[in-house]
Amino acid sequence: MGTFSGIDISARSFDLVIKNENVIGKAQTFKQQPDDFERAAKILNKKNVILVVMEATGIYHLDLAVYLTNAGIAVAVINPLSSKRFAQLKLSQIKTDAADATLLAEYAEVMKPAPWTPPKPEYMALKDIGRQINRLTKDKVKAKNRLHALQSKTSPAILIEDLEESITLYERRIDRLSTAALKLIQEDKELALIFECMMEAKGIGQSSALAILAEFVVLPKDMKAKQVTRYSGLDIRVCQSGSSVRGGSRISKAGNAYLRTALYMPALSASRHDDNARKFRERLISKGKTKMQANVAIMRKYLTGLWVVYCQCHAFNSDKLFNFDEKSLEH
Repeated sequence: MGTFSGIDISARSFDLVIKNENVIGKAQTFKQQPDDFERAAKILNKKNVILVVMEATGIYHLDLAVYLTNAGIAVAVINPLSSKRFAQLKLSQIKTDAADATLLAEYAEVMKPAPWTPPKPEYMALKDIGRQINRLTKDKVKAKNRLHALQSKTSPAILIEDLEESITLYERRIDRLSTAALKLIQEDKELALIFECMMEAKGIGQSSALAILAEFVVLPKDMKAKQVTRYSGLDIRVCQSGSSVRGGSRISKAGNAYLRTALYMPALSASRHDDNARKFRERLISKGKTKMQANVAIMRKYLTGLWVVYCQCHAFNSDKLFNFDEKSLEH
């Protein structure tokens, strides 16, 4: 029947289980770092594993899946709902990292899902550059805040000069990386068209479009809008238990923080400059939502609209995106 493997992934580590016919090996734990990726690949190749199955878990599975694929190992990346349904069929009641890895190994053996195709190297490069720009931008903002604090009191001139030099250096690095990212986009005709279509949305400028597109390119286009919302951590989590615990609804934040960051300012801008977004925001606030909740709702709407732009390669249209029935205003 062959040898199969399941990998359960978390933010800092992953658990690997190998199943050879009726023999299930002991779970092995690895760190989310290149050295351990290499160790895992050597073990899988040594055991002649036919197929490895892992879940699409936010941003955490991608680097490992790419590494194993490049090492010549067949990897299937499945929707977490598929493994959940498989666990229900097996009446599985144990929920640990090791148990989940074992379940995925059994899923690989029984279901034999199609191997995953990694994103193009250019797309992976675009993702990495976009995230580095995000980190540098945050560092620049921190430096500007420190500079403002120092200027509000008597501080040595050398400290002021040092921070000003740091800010200038951050700006140069961001400009250089942005130029490189734009070059990657322009060299791909489809991406170049999508990029222009994204900027049709009010509130979306070059920097925002670049950051969002850099995250989209590594996602499979068959993902539904709700799946992308969950992936970004913008899905609603309700805290309620019986009649005694009634917490407020809030976003899960259990997903891609880079996408949430990239959408925040465009949503704010859209609420001022896009008629549909502004009307949507006003209706939400009139229903008792806070300004932050209204902005998050616009972020979700924009994420859905931009995902459609990415998948279908046509201009952003907020007329189709926003509606004002009561159900749409509940969240």
